[in-house]
Amino acid sequence: MAKWNLPPKGGHMDKRTGVYLQTMTMRDIEERLKTNDVLIVPLGATEAHGPNAPIGEDIFLVTRMAEAVAERTGCTVSEPLWWGSHPYHHLGMPSTVVIPEEIFTGFLRAMIAGFWNMGFRKQILLNGHGQEYVIPTAIHQFGKRYRVPALVINLNWYHAVPDHFKLKSQGGPYETPFIHADEVESSWCLALFPELMKQEWAVDNNPFGFLPEGHVDKAGNLLRRPINWYGHVGAGPIEVKAYIEGVVGKPSLAKAEKALPGVEALLDYIERLVTDIIKTFPPGKLPPMELVTERDKEELEVVLKGPAHGGKSIYSLGWPP
Repeated sequence: MAKWNLPPKGGHMDKRTGVYLQTMTMRDIEERLKTNDVLIVPLGATEAHGPNAPIGEDIFLVTRMAEAVAERTGCTVSEPLWWGSHPYHHLGMPSTVVIPEEIFTGFLRAMIAGFWNMGFRKQILLNGHGQEYVIPTAIHQFGKRYRVPALVINLNWYHAVPDHFKLKSQGGPYETPFIHADEVESSWCLALFPELMKQEWAVDNNPFGFLPEGHVDKAGNLLRRPINWYGHVGAGPIEVKAYIEGVVGKPSLAKAEKALPGVEALLDYIERLVTDIIKTFPPGKLPPMELVTERDKEELEVVLKGPAHGGKSIYSLGWPP
């Protein structure tokens, strides 16, 4: 049996670049919290994206975004949550791992609590997957359970720059509307992680629904139609029956230059969001407790102080998280 080359020369997630939380020591974290206590938490999924794209596409999109913003602003990025909740029509697709909503929201709520207890009490949950209808539930469950001052924001990247998804007929760069693993999403992938894409393997298909056009929206609800894309069961086919290729659209049309202006605009927005949060609530400052919770001041102060500084943990207010 061949010998291993040990110790290894290096890993893939252990670079001390000043970006990822999990590579920092407790002392690193204490120092970082003094200058910028905003944490970006990338959320995505492991799911089919066709033969040309990695099944971690949704995560690579948001981690590349978060890394760029962290380098510019000095905020911190958590290693991502690789598995997500999925709508009904994703069930059964090979390469797709579907996490039930109650498990996903419970896990995410516990993550928010753990980061808060660590000192990152301003969090941006940067979502890259079609689960925007589930994430707010976890945020509100956290708020109801603990009732502590915090700033927790759900940002779905495709909602931040809607003008950058226009079709050519509307003055935009795209032939087809954004759906899934298609021209639009693949163009963003080529702009953010081209080394992981295999465009020569791209296959296309023709998306369809059962109702006439104009009722049900597509990805991101960017068309402003009356029914959200996730607001139905039965108005369209399930993917394993209609789109076994793993794409819903025409990724062969994707080009990085179609997405680059949108990527620039999105990164500008996320940078502005982080900067505005820090300007409004400098490190160590939070929304005023007298306006955001009914808990008594004395009860909150000992938790805000934290266990590392002679106070109590957030879990003294309730368990399980």
